Amino acid sequence: MNPPWPKGKKLVHLDLKGAPPRVEYLHRLIELFSRLGVDGLLVEYEDMFPYEGELQLLQATAQPAYSREQVLSIQESAKARGMEVIPLVQTFGHMEFVLKHRPLWPLREVPHCVGTLNPHKEEGVKLVMEMLRQVVELHPHLRTVHIGADEVYTLGEGEDSKLWLASTGRSVEHLFLRHVTKIAKAIKEAWPDMNIIMWDDMMRDMSHDTLKASGLVGLVQPMLWDYTPNLDVDKTVSLLEKYHGAGMSDLWAASSFKGSTSVHTCVTCTQRHVDNHLQWLKVAASLSAAINMRGIAITGWQRYDHLSVLCELLPVALPSLASCLQTLNHGEFSTEAHRNVTEMLGVSSVEMEAMERTSTGESLFPGRRLAELIVEINSLLNSEDLRFFESNMFVRGWFSPYHRQRKMVNPLNSMHIHNQASLYLDTLQKMVEAVRKEMVNFYPDSTADEWIEEHASPVAAPLQRIIDAIQACVQEMVP
Repeated sequence: MNPPWPKGKKLVHLDLKGAPPRVEYLHRLIELFSRLGVDGLLVEYEDMFPYEGELQLLQATAQPAYSREQVLSIQESAKARGMEVIPLVQTFGHMEFVLKHRPLWPLREVPHCVGTLNPHKEEGVKLVMEMLRQVVELHPHLRTVHIGADEVYTLGEGEDSKLWLASTGRSVEHLFLRHVTKIAKAIKEAWPDMNIIMWDDMMRDMSHDTLKASGLVGLVQPMLWDYTPNLDVDKTVSLLEKYHGAGMSDLWAASSFKGSTSVHTCVTCTQRHVDNHLQWLKVAASLSAAINMRGIAITGWQRYDHLSVLCELLPVALPSLASCLQTLNHGEFSTEAHRNVTEMLGVSSVEMEAMERTSTGESLFPGRRLAELIVEINSLLNSEDLRFFESNMFVRGWFSPYHRQRKMVNPLNSMHIHNQASLYLDTLQKMVEAVRKEMVNFYPDSTADEWIEEHASPVAAPLQRIIDAIQACVQEMVP
């Protein structure tokens, strides 16, 4: 057993770049987070922020962005429960939601990388600072902002960068540090008391001396992220010690409660994320007393990036989040921690797939019915009968591509296939409609459409094709 997570904030990350919850549901989630012991929210708005003026084109089109009033109401709801709101505004990498727009294409580092900003163009810096200005302005009394800066792919490959790097003594590391330092200094100039957090990954391979001379010391607080269940404790401790030794005295950790298993995961595995937090507890227990851990952000990714598919929706991940928080509080996922989760959420198990279905209300577990329906349909979609229907003996034996092309089939066996496919498709369509009906209570219609197209349509479409093809072929064979 490890000691509980040391002092510092426990933030929950809300990734709004996919499946943005309806504001009413966000208020219910914030109430739950408060009961679970959360101290603050790390909010990644992306295109759901109500940007104005020249930045209005950044707003989402699949569904309306949150209004100014709604953004303020989210903050009020959090503040009423003693929770700090920290907005995350990407300023270098993962700017897909910005640089995908044609008028902003010239600000890309390279044409084929939609996510990385060209660090040499003053228009790019002005764009980032205007994004930050609008976000800060809509967050009264804001004390901390997160500037992203992770995964700055293809940096150094643009023509401007190649020219800059041609001078002696310059490297991609220096190029990265130059841009981030420029942004951080501009933030401090505009808002002198603002704390600045940034992701650490682009600095991991940098030497102690490079970091010390970077100009970032005293400006930023690195947030070291690792979402894996087998996190390398020694390596992570070494990294944190390196940052501290370079003069970066305020540090953060970032774990994960969802959205880091695979790019298309549908149902969260609680144990995987509990294991990630157990590793982080080992890291915390191994750090020297001089290192000031400001807290941990428990991330819940909704997409790997702006242009990837949806990860698990929030309702199916709430048992995981509660379990991860209890693990941090107890230093282990003990029997007591497990019992606390099941009592707080009113559930029989911390794993969604093992949970008993109930008809009880959702006061303890907002979105529970949707979570149960997602688990149910996911089980059907992954069943061998459906996923490999075209490979079963009857289809391969009596309705192969050879048969279909020549419309020469055994009508008796073909109608058996037709009836089986129709039964499966009817079952699936009924479940899809139940999921859609429940999902739109918590998410925009566009999220329901996307989720169904991502998960259900690829299984339904082959069944429908076989049904249609059999009908066409049998008409040729039966008088």
